Amino acid sequence: MLKSMTGFGRAEVMDSDKKITVELKSVNHRYLDMNVKMPKKFSFFEAAIRNVLKKYIQRGKVDVFISYEDYTENRVALRYNKELAGEYLRYLNAMAEDFQLKNDVSASVLSHYPEVFVMEEEPVDENEIWTALEQVLTEAAVQFVASRETEGQNLKTDLFGKLEALNQKVDQIEARGPEILCAYRERLMQRMRELLEDTQIEENRIAAEVVLFADKICTDEETVRLHSHIKNMKEVLESGNGIGRKLDFIAQEMNREANTILSKANDLEVSNIAIDLKTEIEKIREQIQNIE
Repeated sequence: MLKSMTGFGRAEVMDSDKKITVELKSVNHRYLDMNVKMPKKFSFFEAAIRNVLKKYIQRGKVDVFISYEDYTENRVALRYNKELAGEYLRYLNAMAEDFQLKNDVSASVLSHYPEVFVMEEEPVDENEIWTALEQVLTEAAVQFVASRETEGQNLKTDLFGKLEALNQKVDQIEARGPEILCAYRERLMQRMRELLEDTQIEENRIAAEVVLFADKICTDEETVRLHSHIKNMKEVLESGNGIGRKLDFIAQEMNREANTILSKANDLEVSNIAIDLKTEIEKIREQIQNIE
């Protein structure tokens, strides 16, 4: 299904211990540019996070926001450093002996020495965290893709309308061709009558001049190719996702044909239609930039 590169997705998972929230936002970009903002404790998962999201996203500048709230109060534990306390005590006993001092060290006194008691954060179960994180990443990515598909359908409808308008303008150029030749022949005949007055006009000479003029202004090849490009673009739009670059290439080819028609135009009406063609093709290209 056709997807826009603009999208948004949000999901969260929550239990008695934690809450994890993931938000995805994206705008246009030529390639996939993913910026992940997350708590430091999730840094270990960054490569895995990117791999999960790449299954759902091919192009676009994507901002990923991950937040984590820990509801557990017993994540921090008090630890007694017995070895360090023993070192303190040995040195204190030695000091008392060296200086004939009274050694009145008690457990409560010793406990105030640095690092005898330390607060340590209990290790987190990485597998448990990843399971929850992967779940919420997937849910957010699914929502994100759904929003892109909805916008993609709107883009598709708009592009089909613009392509139909292009087809009509190309038809107008094709229909105008014989009229231009007819008008040119009449103008040529009139000029020759004025110049030659009563002298008989050579029909063969007129016909030859008309043929040369027709060859000069002929845009049959360009209009046929334009019809072909329009048809091809419609088929590509129906084909699925990941088609943005191909559509952009087709639009470039369409613009090239419109430029050629404009350069050959020897008629104000055709010139105006060719300018309209270029304008519409540029609008199509702008819309295509939004397609993944």
